[in-house]
Amino acid sequence: MLKTFVFKFGGASVKDAESIKNLSRILYNRLRNHTVIVVSAMGKTTNALEVILEKKLLGEDYSLNITNLMGFHLEICKDLFDTAHSIHYQIENHFIQLSRELQQDLNRDNFDQIYDEVIANGELLATRIIQEYLCTQNIFCLWQDARELIHSNSDYRFATVDWKITSQKIKKQLVPLLEKFPVVTQGFIAREKNGRTTTLGREGSDFSAAILAACLHARSVTIWKDVEGVLNADPKRFPNTVKFDELDYQEAAELTYYGASVIHPKTIKPLANLSIPLYVKSFLEPHKSGTIIHKVPYTNSIPCIVVKDEQVLVSFKVTDFSFIDEGHIHQVYANLKLLKLKVNMLQISAISISIVIDKQLFKLEKLIEILKEQFEIRYNESLQLLTVKNHNPEIIEELMKHREVFMEQVTRSTFQMVTKPLQ
Repeated sequence: MLKTFVFKFGGASVKDAESIKNLSRILYNRLRNHTVIVVSAMGKTTNALEVILEKKLLGEDYSLNITNLMGFHLEICKDLFDTAHSIHYQIENHFIQLSRELQQDLNRDNFDQIYDEVIANGELLATRIIQEYLCTQNIFCLWQDARELIHSNSDYRFATVDWKITSQKIKKQLVPLLEKFPVVTQGFIAREKNGRTTTLGREGSDFSAAILAACLHARSVTIWKDVEGVLNADPKRFPNTVKFDELDYQEAAELTYYGASVIHPKTIKPLANLSIPLYVKSFLEPHKSGTIIHKVPYTNSIPCIVVKDEQVLVSFKVTDFSFIDEGHIHQVYANLKLLKLKVNMLQISAISISIVIDKQLFKLEKLIEILKEQFEIRYNESLQLLTVKNHNPEIIEELMKHREVFMEQVTRSTFQMVTKPLQ
């Protein structure tokens, strides 16, 4: 197997023309033939596509949104390419195809499937622009549709990877290309057996990089972010953050499980299984060392704070004067699995089950419809879930100031609370 390097660039690192020029400078001194470059949608493109889908679902006019999104991509191309370059026509044609995709009927039953088809356009557009630009800078590379490599089941929006087929496809199709040139491909997207596009979960491009790295037995993965590495808290929310020079795989996996946004939750496992190091570095200061995630022989004791927004607290209360037992828990969890809803926090009392989940369109309504005959159901929306790993009394006291707390839990190493966001 080739000694391959995998680089992943997120949306913030390709948000405008200057950012793409910076990407090319980062690659210029680091690029080898055996390199895979995984790219996310540009800037806030995914959000913009989600707004278009919501407008279509509500029967509202979204034509101006499409025009503005196409203009955003064409403006970037205008700053990167000559007017005669074919990329301008490629982008226009891509948006014509997107408009055709949006002519399909859209309802809550097929929403997830069409969501994946539409949202994938962000990554496809970004990688086409970047691959073409790198070639103009004499960084010659090939474009590869990730859907031809990464295969999944048909759980739209949260697809599960078919590792056997994916590994076969990567060895057969990607390895021969890498022997000649670096390859630019998309994060986040895959394909199910009937040929339909799937996605691997929001912010899933990190996971795509890990999938490719694992199947290639890569030497390393580097994720380029707008922060200097993995920090113990979000610097936009908390002052005086601490950067980790290194983190153990298990520690990093726990932080991502609780919602740390620096890395997608599924990224760590395939890399840890093969001892592939993961570097998190700043595209703003690429010369700095960043953070390396690998096997570390000591335990981290620095408190880490993770905040998840747009959380929903749902409580299921039994109505027949019985107590909560394993059957009730199984009933709730079976339907959460059916709806592909992950529980971020769980609390059980004598007569109720309370869970915290991410807000997802239609999912809460469907859950209530299924279980309303068995339980009295109440819920609160627009909440925050705060998790402190390696907590201490001072941090907990400070975080709880001026907050309305709906639910909290404390273990030896972890403190969690559900609260309204501070105004």
